[in-house]
Amino acid sequence: MVTVDRLLTVDQVAERLGTGARFPRRLIEERRITFVKVGRHVRIPESAVKAYVDARTVEPVRLRRSGLRRAA
Repeated sequence: MVTVDRLLTVDQVAERLGTGARFPRRLIEERRITFVKVGRHVRIPESAVKAYVDARTVEPVRLRRSGLRRAA
């Protein structure tokens, strides 16, 4: 079974990322995200948006509790 990846407009990508339309357009211009040209229209695969976000997600640092306490 073939999974069809939904193609999103620049405005849809901007809404998902919580940004203005200029940001996804800049990603396209700088070739930092995968995109598809459909005639003169530009579409971004849903999987490309997920991959972009996943690659830039920063996990929180877990601090170890040390046995040393500050002197009062």
